[in-house]
Amino acid sequence: MDTRSDVAAGARFGVVGVSLAVAAVGVLSAAAMGEEFKRKVKQTEAEAVEQLKKFAATYKTLDEWKARAKAIREGILRGANLLPGPKKCPLRPIVRNSRGHAGYTVANVAFESLPGFFVTGNLYSPAAKPKRARPLAGILCPHGHFRPIVGGGRFRADMQKRCATLARMGAVVFAYDMVGWGESNQTDHRKDPNVLALQLWNGIRCLDFLESLEDVDPKRIGITGASGGGTQTFLLTAVDDRVSVSIPTVMVSAHFFGGCVCESGMPIHKSDKHETNNAEIAAMAAPRPQLIISCGKDWTKNTPKVELPYIRGVYRLYGAQANVENLHLAEEAHDYGPSKRAGAYLFFARHLKLSLDAVTTDGVVGEDGIVIEDKESMFVFTDKHPRPARAVKGAEATARLLGRAKRPPEKKGAGK
Repeated sequence: MDTRSDVAAGARFGVVGVSLAVAAVGVLSAAAMGEEFKRKVKQTEAEAVEQLKKFAATYKTLDEWKARAKAIREGILRGANLLPGPKKCPLRPIVRNSRGHAGYTVANVAFESLPGFFVTGNLYSPAAKPKRARPLAGILCPHGHFRPIVGGGRFRADMQKRCATLARMGAVVFAYDMVGWGESNQTDHRKDPNVLALQLWNGIRCLDFLESLEDVDPKRIGITGASGGGTQTFLLTAVDDRVSVSIPTVMVSAHFFGGCVCESGMPIHKSDKHETNNAEIAAMAAPRPQLIISCGKDWTKNTPKVELPYIRGVYRLYGAQANVENLHLAEEAHDYGPSKRAGAYLFFARHLKLSLDAVTTDGVVGEDGIVIEDKESMFVFTDKHPRPARAVKGAEATARLLGRAKRPPEKKGAGK
């Protein structure tokens, strides 16, 4: 859960309650959400250390880890009521107001993750294709709970800088609203008991959206976000192998599970069939390249000595321990500030084969010349171009939509 603003740019870098009718369609009730949320927000640091030891004792070989990872993945999806997942509807993308800046372009984009439920965001692209004609890398940039709800999120200056810089480096970048934030106002972020499911499903559909773009290489897809966006980063990476490089920022902690219902409001960490924590969920990125960014002034203060060794142990089973790195900034706080972004740029450049030439001066990565747009210019839906009339509204409607969209369970022996 994000609580603080971006650091000054100079540092180191020159509802509503749900009715019984809703519960009847197989989604989480508000009461159940509250109990799980209270139970799994956090544990003590000592308990986290012991829990990781207990987890490590359950496997010794790569095959044993893969079996555990499969059970955790199914536990996450089952806990989010996404197993089986909803039937994928056509994305029906809407693209508006494309404009050019120095080295990159921005367009306002929306598409449907479920019939009548819209993902809203901004698509950043390189102003010109690289000289070598080949598909571009794609990067998802989820945001966290940095305030305010309407003017923060994807509209924040640090988000715009991150996305524009990555586009200048040669990537197609999609920054999208959390459910209930920005333009994604079809339900309430804090009060909708299914917001975690909606948000994780939106992430899966964002991967579908990137893959649908002709210029994007489906084998070079990255994701990065801070805090609540960091939670989205490692959750999506854990459940969808299409993510090839991930950078979860200031959120990989074994003792803190996220302070929002979109992170802990559904039973994704523990059930009668699985038990895990966020450090182990991050380990499920293995053997894919992952940079874990942590700091000394939040719950990631222990990452170098607690979470990283566990995660690196999983990577070691694949012979890929060099693929996981930790950028720990002991004097910094909870944000996606300039030094954190600089580390992310270098990691993505290396693993997604992006170019640093357009953003580097005298060996230093910079963000000069990026235009910080006002939020109104970044809106997809306006008075002139309103959201389509088929859009659903409210927690009851989104819950019913999830229930209607469920695939029937497969019959035993089907397909044999």
